[in-house]
Amino acid sequence: MASSSPVKHAWRVLLGLLIATAVLFGINAIGVYGFGKSSWTPELALDLQGGTQIILGAQTEDGADPSQEQLDQAAAIIRQRVDAAGVGESDITTEGGRNIVVQIPGTADEETRNRIQSAAKLELRPVLAATSPATSFVGEDGNETAYPTPSETMPSTPSPEPTDGSDLAWITEKLQAEFLSTPCSATDQDPAGAPGDQPLISCDPAGQVKYLLGPVALDGSSIDDATNGREQDSGRWVVNLTFDDKGTKAFADVSQRLFGYKGQGLTPRDQFAFVLDGKVISAPQMNGIILNGKPSISGSFTQETSKTLADQLRYGALPLSFEVQSSGTVSATLGSQQLQIGLIAGLIGLGLVAVYSLLSYRALGFVIIASIAVMAVLTYIIVCILAWRLGFRLSLAGVAGLIVSIGFVADSFIVYFERIRDELRDGKSITSAVEDGWGRAKRTIYISKSINILAAVVLYILADATVKGFAFALGLTTVIDVFIFVIFTHPVMQLLARTRFFGDGHPLSGMDPEALGAVYRTRTQYRAVAAGSMGKAARAGRSRGEAERRQTIAERKRAETLVNDRPAAGGPEENA
Repeated sequence: MASSSPVKHAWRVLLGLLIATAVLFGINAIGVYGFGKSSWTPELALDLQGGTQIILGAQTEDGADPSQEQLDQAAAIIRQRVDAAGVGESDITTEGGRNIVVQIPGTADEETRNRIQSAAKLELRPVLAATSPATSFVGEDGNETAYPTPSETMPSTPSPEPTDGSDLAWITEKLQAEFLSTPCSATDQDPAGAPGDQPLISCDPAGQVKYLLGPVALDGSSIDDATNGREQDSGRWVVNLTFDDKGTKAFADVSQRLFGYKGQGLTPRDQFAFVLDGKVISAPQMNGIILNGKPSISGSFTQETSKTLADQLRYGALPLSFEVQSSGTVSATLGSQQLQIGLIAGLIGLGLVAVYSLLSYRALGFVIIASIAVMAVLTYIIVCILAWRLGFRLSLAGVAGLIVSIGFVADSFIVYFERIRDELRDGKSITSAVEDGWGRAKRTIYISKSINILAAVVLYILADATVKGFAFALGLTTVIDVFIFVIFTHPVMQLLARTRFFGDGHPLSGMDPEALGAVYRTRTQYRAVAAGSMGKAARAGRSRGEAERRQTIAERKRAETLVNDRPAAGGPEENA
């Protein structure tokens, strides 16, 4: 019964591997057939596939070229937004002193385009008035009359001077006329140029409500973090903000003032508006005093739009406003020929590993080949899933990382099999050698693989974007290698050790004790060589020589002492 326990454990582990593989294929199938966003082939990066190129031109108030510092800052923010969208292997550079060139693998959808070019200037303004977007009214005679347009003679200076952003003294006669006569189509504000210390006329993105807003009470520079999630009560998608210390105090003051208006029934003055790039994305009522600096933005968000807004706010507003100068496709910088060369190199590497394994380990080499095959299947499907969920794309550097990992994979098997052989040379049975060799080999492998993973992480963090694909592929395959070693290679060896071919140490199994020099029970106590043919005696002699070569200096001295202390043949003890 004791011997059946490892067998049952091995079968359970292999069944778990089969289930895990089926689950991964099922997840990708959901992405392919359920959402239509995944594929059964890995996504390729710019250098192998090509993609979309968007050239953004910087807009300044005086028409002068922006500074290089402003362009570099804008490029860094755009890169963070693109990376947060899960678009891997993108290329973002500055050009000509006022342009930013964005190259994205594949076809850029509308969400990605908005994420790139939106200035994402967030302002929190109190609401002074709200009305329909109409610019005319129906008079007593039943005719529709347009609201009068403001004239220069109308008073435009607040009197008395407003005490805070919610003071109705901001609404001058000229501002009132402008508010009523301005259509929503004309309320677009320049995100970089709208004055923060003056009222603002704006509309919601759908153009259904027109707002007159007070000066800026708080802006996006006070945001520490922004995340998207579902509201517990309603299930709506919202954007959760976290302000810094200064923003927390300012928002607490605003919420206290607006909540006081709610108690007096002064709607809409109890509302505050989140204004993004000149548009009111949400204007909720203040239902309580928020002192922790963690408000939420609600609106007609979906999961994707809420995530886009959260990413834009998290990484800050662009220091400039941009407009799209041109948009088109770009061809692959390297092309499919380089990919074919990389795949051929990988196949050659696999072939060499297979030949070496069979020559050195005989039938055990098939265990190495099977392990690499299982690893290849898991790596392939995981790369497909990562392309769907995280936007990972395979570049030529990533292909190189996969090829290099073949050698690292072979290292694990070599360490394990050599440990098993060492146990056999010590005179242990094959089943015991497999278990004890596993116990010793796994510590060595875990340490070596952890170093590989650490190197991949450091390389991914510090290296240029063109090398990140190599580091990611190397780290991914290293993790999968350890996974395969634990749940495939060792269980298979446990099962094979109990078969007649491997358990009896067949010469072609790679576990033949005599071929490995296992002629002693300990390193100083040799097995007797049975009488037989000269060929067998010669093999035993070679095995004995192999055992002697593997002895340490102390073991050799001890063996010589035992031989010298042994009574000579035909001596007194023998005669007695």
